[in-house]
Amino acid sequence: MLTIDKLKKKKHLHFIGIGGSGMYPLAQILHSQGFYITGSDNNETETLDAVRKMGIEVHLGQCAENVKGADLIIYTAAVLDDNPELVAARASGAQVVERSEMLGLITGLFNEAICICGTHGKTTASSMLTQIFLEEGVDISCVIGGKLPSIGGSGRFGKSDIMVCEACEFKDHFLKLHPDISVILNVDADHLDYFGTLENVIKSFREFAQMTSGKVIINGDDKNTLKAVDGLDKEIITFGFSRDNDYSAEIIEVKGLRTVFRLYYKGEAVDDMAIFVPGKHNVLNALAATAAARSAGVSYDGISMGLQVFRGTIRRFEKIGEVNGVTVIDDYAHHPTEIASTLRAAKSLDFKRVWAIFQPFTYSRTEMLMDEFVSSLELADITVLTDIMGSREKNDHGVYTEQLGKRIPGAVWFDTPHEVVDKQTAEQKQYNFEQVTDYVVANVREGDMVITMGCGDVYKAAKMLVKKLKAM
Repeated sequence: MLTIDKLKKKKHLHFIGIGGSGMYPLAQILHSQGFYITGSDNNETETLDAVRKMGIEVHLGQCAENVKGADLIIYTAAVLDDNPELVAARASGAQVVERSEMLGLITGLFNEAICICGTHGKTTASSMLTQIFLEEGVDISCVIGGKLPSIGGSGRFGKSDIMVCEACEFKDHFLKLHPDISVILNVDADHLDYFGTLENVIKSFREFAQMTSGKVIINGDDKNTLKAVDGLDKEIITFGFSRDNDYSAEIIEVKGLRTVFRLYYKGEAVDDMAIFVPGKHNVLNALAATAAARSAGVSYDGISMGLQVFRGTIRRFEKIGEVNGVTVIDDYAHHPTEIASTLRAAKSLDFKRVWAIFQPFTYSRTEMLMDEFVSSLELADITVLTDIMGSREKNDHGVYTEQLGKRIPGAVWFDTPHEVVDKQTAEQKQYNFEQVTDYVVANVREGDMVITMGCGDVYKAAKMLVKKLKAM
């Protein structure tokens, strides 16, 4: 088992999948502590460029030779067991750990680790809280799932005893953390290929809350979250729109991307605060961040300033460009609930039509949540679908984009032969991005908003679209 003392004796750390959203911040933190780091990934991304600019050697493509010389090898759960680099790592004699184990070790270094979990909103709430601490002048550490411009990435190592950590429920990874304050934003049916049922998801969130050494902050409006903490012997702090919660909000103005809400504590009005990321779901994220910040002693002024300064993270309703009256947005939404929240937020703004370009992620999720995907994507005025990104999975499910597209009125997709789809991996595939963006360019109108959505590499389609619109 890896311990802090053992970690300090390591010299060469190698990351398999260093470009992943969960791996990159760990590389940032450990690099800042003076470790010699190398890494590899299969897909050329902006994150890999950022890693290289840190002076870290990155191999594109994964092979046995990449792990030579490393005495600690960290891999992401997205890497399959037959990955040649992981196979070589396990045969090398070096210590090999999964990413969540390393993150758990890092959270154990802090006296006040604030771990934010939930099926949706983790990155935004964690980023909001990080920004609040920075505006308050706290030299915090953080590991978040998206890139926050104010810290130049998704990880930071500070000198205080406070850490903000995004805690992911995927394969129970958050159960390896050491939370002093935990935040549960919501609990929904996801990762059912692992959990099997919603009840099992709720059970894992309960176990996470039980692990917390201090306060547990929860969405008091979310019935599944309430089930997860029912009867728990912990100090529970609630947030939500209902005035029965400890922290609640009343939306009093929405104008463009700016939302003003009145903050209440124990039913008493505290102050009016503004956020600059759209949607009611982001007001809830702001409430969660507020409750966590107050629990850590942050002033209301610091919270208000942090929320005003926060303008979102990369891939969370991120504006990629505006060309010829067409606004192009990219968003990480990949679960039906997230897609619905993003589309509702977009449709509350002043645009003629809202397009959804959606890249389904994993065959199992697409199959299990097919009905929910249909319902959420129907909210868009026009839906355009790419091929499914299988990522860590092979298409043993016989699931294809056309099965989803045929159920969404007016949806557009481009057929790829099934035998090609079944062999696809996440390695440098384009998933019909050229055809998708050509279609949008030919049919989009001035005043439209186009949102690319998915947790894969669909952001490339957003940038491709902006480039093609400029060339018109």
